[in-house]
Amino acid sequence: MTDLFAPLQSLKRGDWFKLICGASFQHLPAVRSLTLAYTLAGADCIDVAADPAVIAAAQAGLLVAKSLAKDAQKRGFDYKGNSPFLMVSLNDGEDPHFRKAEFNPTECPTNCLRPCERICPAQAIVFNSTKEDFSGVVSEKCYGCGRCIPICPYDIIYTNSYMSTPGAIAPLVMSTGVDAVEIHTKVGRLAEFEQLWQAISPWADQLKLLAISCPDGEGMTDYLRAIYDLIAPLKSALIWQTDGRSMSGDIGDGTTIAAVKLGQKVLAAKLPGYVQLAGGTNSYTVAKLKAMGLLKEAEGQGTGGRGEKFSPLLPAPCPLSSISGVAYGSYARVLLSPILEQLENKEVSNTNVKANLRLEEDEVLLWQAVELAHSLVSQIKSQQEH
Repeated sequence: MTDLFAPLQSLKRGDWFKLICGASFQHLPAVRSLTLAYTLAGADCIDVAADPAVIAAAQAGLLVAKSLAKDAQKRGFDYKGNSPFLMVSLNDGEDPHFRKAEFNPTECPTNCLRPCERICPAQAIVFNSTKEDFSGVVSEKCYGCGRCIPICPYDIIYTNSYMSTPGAIAPLVMSTGVDAVEIHTKVGRLAEFEQLWQAISPWADQLKLLAISCPDGEGMTDYLRAIYDLIAPLKSALIWQTDGRSMSGDIGDGTTIAAVKLGQKVLAAKLPGYVQLAGGTNSYTVAKLKAMGLLKEAEGQGTGGRGEKFSPLLPAPCPLSSISGVAYGSYARVLLSPILEQLENKEVSNTNVKANLRLEEDEVLLWQAVELAHSLVSQIKSQQEH
């Protein structure tokens, strides 16, 4: 029997793993494949764009994962058929997670070396694509990292930002089985946050989890306390996501330091809820946390870190000195990109209709993807293995 609240147990143990597909990432085949691979590898939460088609793609991946639970166990993966929480992201103002790069390819000189194409981690910039006969930014693949903007020698790349529409999102949450919501905010936007929260609060009780994502800034801990005063009391669990260096985890080991430092700052604030790292997280993050003694030890399992027992239905405060989990975005996606690229280039022909192969339809690629995903998930999960 599966446990609907198993992900909350991971938060309490301190081995929570979240996959961030991207608040702007709308490439449906990739969302489906990433969800499938990371679910089979043991992820606790899949964070996707608040878009009905993207939510449906993630749910399709979750459904396939459930059907492959026994196969995963035979292959040595500790997946028991528990579905990770499905989370959608909202924003209360301008935010790099909620934007897309754009440019007019006709303005790009033919002799340009196109550094933008090489630097894009999502392969969202293409020129004379043979598949679509297209040049420019493939909008559904772009997740707004912005790396292409400063590198363009002709300064023709720009971004378009967009705002969440809570009124449109509410019916989705009520009807599509979304478990969690993450609100992206910034220091100084309390009025905007309150406006968004008022729109969400009528259906917030249906959520299993609420996450607040905030980058560092002067007065950040006071700002987070003010947010807590606004949203309390909560029926759901609460995560403070420390956004160290947004969408930079695939760049190198230096990016994880900002995420860890911000995590320490929020831990020191002793806010009710759990603290989870994001923004610059990669393969170095868990090792850094272990070296600094910031992960909970296995013997603390089943408690909130001070010896108390908590109901899986209620939020529990994280241990004062412990990070409860790590979220991985660009690093997790780039890790699987060679597999997803192979999959995208394979086509299955059915009568006169051609379609891309689904990950589960290629057994070799499927388990290669799960193995790669597990290499990342197991870093934090191994904390609790005996």
